[in-house]
Amino acid sequence: MDLALLRTFVTVHRAGSFTRAAALLGLSQPAVTSQIRTLERQVGRPLFLRQARGVTPTTIGDELAHKAAPHLDALVEIAESGLEEDSSLRTLHLAGPPEFTAERTLPALTELTGEDGQGFALRASFGTADEVLEGLAAGHHDLAISTVRPRGALLSATALCDEEHVLVTAPGWAERIGVATLHRDGPAALEWVPVVEVHESLPFVARYWAAVFDSRPVCPGTVIVPDLRAVLACAAAGAGLAVLPRYLCAGALECGEVVALYEPAVPPLRTYFLAVRTGTLAMPHIARAHEWLERAAADWC
Repeated sequence: MDLALLRTFVTVHRAGSFTRAAALLGLSQPAVTSQIRTLERQVGRPLFLRQARGVTPTTIGDELAHKAAPHLDALVEIAESGLEEDSSLRTLHLAGPPEFTAERTLPALTELTGEDGQGFALRASFGTADEVLEGLAAGHHDLAISTVRPRGALLSATALCDEEHVLVTAPGWAERIGVATLHRDGPAALEWVPVVEVHESLPFVARYWAAVFDSRPVCPGTVIVPDLRAVLACAAAGAGLAVLPRYLCAGALECGEVVALYEPAVPPLRTYFLAVRTGTLAMPHIARAHEWLERAAADWC
């Protein structure tokens, strides 16, 4: 059985689509379709059921993928390990949310890119959870940091760390609101306080209100800026209250630029996932970066 046909088959099985598999393999869709038909003739049974959107593997298709995929991944690992000495052939493409990627992920990975590093170049891009996972599935990225766990066989994900959210504001606003008043009256004490957020829908504030106060925010959005670092700067300057990851505002809390308005017994958390295309951890530079980030994340929680 032709290994090229099996590679195409496993890629289609993981991608769930001839079109997506063709993009990942660098082939045309007709070429992928032809290879799958050839393999189906050799096997003597259909391997996929064609649907309006993508394909679904048959029982035989699932069985063949279960048997073939680990061996193909092992062959990729053998082939890739022979290129380890030539670092010019290794570039890691990373994608994730701008703040977490800039503050956490990139500083950790740059240790692998220096003169005494492990031999790969690094290219990073930013995007929303949907954008980075779509880019990963399309083959544009090697690793993706996402707050959404991907579904399907094409992508696999590992929980990386949890992010604690904190309700903060400038000291002047904290004095006007009164921490004791907030603890007594709950969110009603904040209805008149302006909000700094990343979107008009107030995603961080709404999540915090639901988790801590079991209610919806009615605070007015005063400053909307699509970067949490800018949200912190505006909150510290007195624009209003904000909900921020603790790692991002820890320094500002420590030096008093902002203060925590409320410290719930169980703070709201958001989980980050480290996602890859299934099978690509056979590539040494991706596996090394993946392992490195997992180790680094142990100190982020």
